[in-house]
Order: sequence, then structure tokens, then C-alpha cells
Amino acid sequence: MRRVVIGFFVFMSIFAFRQQNIMANDQPELTPTERMNFYLRYADELVPWYYLAAIDQYERNIQQVRNDIEKHGGPLALHFSDEDWAGALNPLPQDNTVEAIAYFGGIGMDGDGDGIADKTNPDDVLYTLHTLLSAHGVSEDDFKMALEQIYEKEATVNQILAIATLYSRFETIELDEHRFPIPKGYNYTYRGTWGASRGWGGRRIHEGTDIFAGYGTPVMSASYGVIEVMGWNNYGGWRIGIRDNHNTYHYYAHLAYFNKDLKQGDVVEPGTVIGSVGSSGYGKEGTSGKFPPHLHYGVYKYNGRTEWAFDPYPALRLWERQDRQK
Repeated sequence: MRRVVIGFFVFMSIFAFRQQNIMANDQPELTPTERMNFYLRYADELVPWYYLAAIDQYERNIQQVRNDIEKHGGPLALHFSDEDWAGALNPLPQDNTVEAIAYFGGIGMDGDGDGIADKTNPDDVLYTLHTLLSAHGVSEDDFKMALEQIYEKEATVNQILAIATLYSRFETIELDEHRFPIPKGYNYTYRGTWGASRGWGGRRIHEGTDIFAGYGTPVMSASYGVIEVMGWNNYGGWRIGIRDNHNTYHYYAHLAYFNKDLKQGDVVEPGTVIGSVGSSGYGKEGTSGKFPPHLHYGVYKYNGRTEWAFDPYPALRLWERQDRQK
């Protein structure tokens, strides 16, 4: 009988814990305006709102594509580990006592003045993040240094910096518009070619969609983004790589020309002409004409650990249809 009672209480404890987690993560998703207002509550001259928003957006992005990370609803996706929050030597990993956390070297702070530092409280989390960032200084280099200490990975730091740049430039977090990369009025054809075999440069698969069009046809950016690379690649010829605010890298290859007004580090938006269709690539710099002119469009997702390619064809069909409806 005692085993039954103990088992019942263990079951109820596990059930209650799971229900509590479900309730904590089942908060209603905020609108972009509500999220902006939340960032602005803790933003100041030391830490602009777009720094806070960029880190939160990055966390949202990786939670969507990784199963090993807990999904967080409500105002913030950002979360800290128990060890960082309460202190590595704290005997109580989930300690929320301000004095004890400070004593054991934890980072957790009380943001809403209720006397406790609760890492499930968005106000406490955002205030703690603000404090970590402001301790380094106010310049972009200082922000980068703070990110390096938090994430310890260059690719992650660069992704967050790109998001912050976009939010700062456009003064909004609503940057989800997309365009088909070939303007209306030009002839083109394409089909799903994901996974087809390729032989030049070694056996490999085709990681993208080929859009065939006349030589010199304008190529537009499909998204908001920051130009990460711009130059020659032996496979892709003259190519441009653009990083957007959803941890996605957009790859435009085999171009004939670049837009002469653009350079690495510039910000683009959907519809910005970035170059023109060509047949460059498959050889040393300047090689051209080994295949019919076309745009190779590829997309790669970064999950905080690695970057992998995925099929852009469904998105291209959607953007094409949306462009026609405008």
C-alpha cells in the first residue's frame, strides 16, 4: 500500500511539473507591436531596442528548427541556463533569491521590483540581458564583445549582428515580406531541381533551384537582408550571399554583373536589384558560358550549431504567386 501511495504522489508531482511547464510555454504569442513595446520598456541610450530584439529573434529562430531546445512562448524566447542564472556553485540550481544569486556569481536580476530574480519572468530576463550588454559599452564593437561572451561562436554573433542591423535600419521587427527574384515582365522558366546530381568539381547534389532567363535579366533580392559575401566562387561564379533576420542565408549565383552601387555589408530589401542573370562559374575567376544563362537560387538555415541547405522551390512558387496578385 505504501508503494502505491508513494507512486501516486510521484505521478502527481511529475504531472504537476509537466502541467506547469505547459502553462508556462503556452502563453499567447505577442503581436509585433506588443513585442516592440516590450523591448522599448528596457531600451535606452546604452542598449538600443534593436539589440534586445535581435537577440530575442535569434532565439526564436533556433527554437523553430531544433528539437533539443525548449520552445518559449509569450513576450520573450530568450532564456538562460540555471547555472548561468543562479551561479555555477549555487546548491539550488533554480534559486531566485537576489542576494544568493549575487553571492554565487549568477547573472539573474530582479527586473520588475518584486524582490526575486525569476528566470521565467520576461521582465527579469530582459533586465538581466540589458545589464549584461550595458556593462561592455555603447558601441557596436562593445555589443559584439558582449555577444561573444554570451554565445562564444562567431557565426552566431554575426547572425545576431545582421538582425540588429536590419532592425535598426528599418526601425521595425516586421520584415517578413518576400519577392520572387526575377521581376515581372521578364521571361523565365524554372522547376524543382533540388537534389539532382552535379558532376563538376566532384560528385555532389544540387542545393537550390535554377531559374533560366535571358542574359542580363535583373536579379532582385528576395528578402530583407545584409550582404554577407559578394565576389567570385569557382562553383557559383559571380555570386552574392545575403543574410536575413530569420537565420536564413540567400545565395544568388552564376551572375553576369553585380549592382555597382552595392557592396559587402550593405542592407537590401525585397525587390532591390542586386545583379543580373549570367552563366559564370565552373572554373577560375572570369569563366563563363559553360551552361545556359540562369540564376541559381539557394537557401541555407543556421540553427546555432550548423548551417544546412533546404529546398527553395516551394517558397519561390509562393512568392511568384504573391507578386502576380499585387
